[in-house]
Amino acid sequence: MALVTILGSSGFIGGHLAGKARAMGHECFCPARDEDLAGKDLGHVVYSIGLTADFRQRPFDTVQAHVCRLAEILAQARFESFVYLSSTRLYGSGAGEAKEEDALTARPSDPSDLYNLSKAMGESLCLRASEKTKVARLSNVYGPDFGSRNFLTDIIASAVDNNEIVLRSALDSAKDYISIDDATDLLLAMLFNGKERIYNAASGKNVSHGEIVRAIADAAGCRVEVAPDSPVIRFPRISTERADQEFGGARKSLLEDIPALVKAYQTAK
Repeated sequence: MALVTILGSSGFIGGHLAGKARAMGHECFCPARDEDLAGKDLGHVVYSIGLTADFRQRPFDTVQAHVCRLAEILAQARFESFVYLSSTRLYGSGAGEAKEEDALTARPSDPSDLYNLSKAMGESLCLRASEKTKVARLSNVYGPDFGSRNFLTDIIASAVDNNEIVLRSALDSAKDYISIDDATDLLLAMLFNGKERIYNAASGKNVSHGEIVRAIADAAGCRVEVAPDSPVIRFPRISTERADQEFGGARKSLLEDIPALVKAYQTAK
């Protein structure tokens, strides 16, 4: 049994990580976000503090979560291993395949790139602070997280509550999704056994908006409309070769899980 510290345990990913670590028999420490950790032995640490959907409206909080609080803990606390949760958003949009060693680009003048810039700074700081640190670039994590504002949650809610989905992006738009169960399994494997410094934590397969809304419509019995002039938003396929070689490559399918997600939302209403 090991000591596992989950920073950001009040969030969807952090909460599931804490639950899985306890189920594995580990002692789990879940400090408050601003708790003084100076001089404390944190054991094996997962840093899941962060902002997602509302980062544009909260720029200072975004940098505080992704960089400043991280810097305090890296400088003042002790740990055996450390995984910083970053994002595959750093690879940007477009075609092709995204690998861990790819160069990253961002435009400071673009408000949407504040998230990427702060995550990239967190990655760099983490990797320079200690040889015990690793970075996990997560794709879009899905599960029964109906309190969050994200694309999948919003369209499931609209399908059930309004009996319709109105897409603001083209049906050909596509990105990678990974289940919360697969994500937490991978993150804990990286924490204890990871040999590399940076990993993609993804399914390795892009799913189109068209495939998603058809599956939701079948499960919820709703109508689907695509707003005029909706743009095509595509992201590169995320390479999972590095993680697959170390930890195995079986992942759940979002399309197969959609009926259960719709049912879970209907039950939670």
